[in-house]
Amino acid sequence: MTPEEYLARVRALLPVLRERAARAEQLRRLPDETFADFQETGLFRALQPKRYGGYELDPGTFYQAVIEVGAVCGSSGWILGVLGVHNWHLAILPLQAQDDVWGKDDSIQLSTSLAPTGTVERVSGGYRIKGRWSFSSGCDHCQWAVLGGAAPPVAPGEPADPRVFLLPRRDYRINDNWHVMGLCATGSKDIVVDDAFVPEYRTHSYHDAFALNHPGAAVNHAPLYRLPFGQIFTYGIVSPAIGAAQGALTCFREQAMRRINVRDGSRTVEDPFIQYRLAEAAAEIDAARERMLANFAEMMRLARVGEEIPLSMRARCRWDSGKAIERSVRAIDLLFEASGGHGIFLDNPIQRAWRDVHAMRAHAGNNPERASFIFGRSEFGLPLQDIRF
Repeated sequence: MTPEEYLARVRALLPVLRERAARAEQLRRLPDETFADFQETGLFRALQPKRYGGYELDPGTFYQAVIEVGAVCGSSGWILGVLGVHNWHLAILPLQAQDDVWGKDDSIQLSTSLAPTGTVERVSGGYRIKGRWSFSSGCDHCQWAVLGGAAPPVAPGEPADPRVFLLPRRDYRINDNWHVMGLCATGSKDIVVDDAFVPEYRTHSYHDAFALNHPGAAVNHAPLYRLPFGQIFTYGIVSPAIGAAQGALTCFREQAMRRINVRDGSRTVEDPFIQYRLAEAAAEIDAARERMLANFAEMMRLARVGEEIPLSMRARCRWDSGKAIERSVRAIDLLFEASGGHGIFLDNPIQRAWRDVHAMRAHAGNNPERASFIFGRSEFGLPLQDIRF
């Protein structure tokens, strides 16, 4: 699978994804046909290991695909980005965990909810976990879930051990509470675990992930699996926002070309205010996309030659992701405000992009202030207080 072939498959689906966007919102989850299309065309396999039928493409190619899908349907872009990243995430877990999920069917997908909201107990051979985890996007279509939790310290006086825990569908239930104003079609419902045992090999420490100690890299040798978890995960939820902004820009341009000022009969495109808004939005979107692609190109270059990705670079890339969501929100705000009364109608894609991008910004991982904190401390040589980059 070449990048060109992969993107061609993505672009062939865009018209039907655009047509399904309104119905997807009504369903409050991705339509079964869309999920089937993603599966049949292999879109989720971009970052999946070749040993399990994946393509091992560069992240830049995958995120470009997410941008293009997000431009026609923000929720569809979000699901492609999030679930596609989960296939990378599973690839860095121990081999036995990968075989548990993909050993008999390598098309199986995982959802996640990484906030440590449940309780974790250390037991012989692993952990027992229980609780409720929110915002598990695409969970209706998935057979496994990766949940975040803080395990008790190994020894008294040590800090808690933040980890992720991989559970099969039989160990949890889905609570359908997804009634929201944006990202309506992502089906990001709650996962409820009454009491489940998770063996040690189906967990991964955040500290190990930060140190690039990926057990799965022992069998998945591609440079792709030597990248930091924080960088891969973050852009799974940032690239859909860039896509939503790009889609809003396209719609705004097309709609402005047809609009006439009812007061004086002039064409809307002759209005300097409209021209300024379009220009500013385009600049914000281009900056967000190009910084993302440049950062991943450099990280992949370093990974291919076996060089370390410096923490200073990782911190800067994390800041760039924070700015990307900020730029995407600003771009859509500019366009929505300039769309006039027609922009608020539910059949106008610009208002859906506006709702979706603000829902994306609300995700804890899309917090520009936290990203600036990571970068600022790095630049001043201060001790690290966050390992999620």
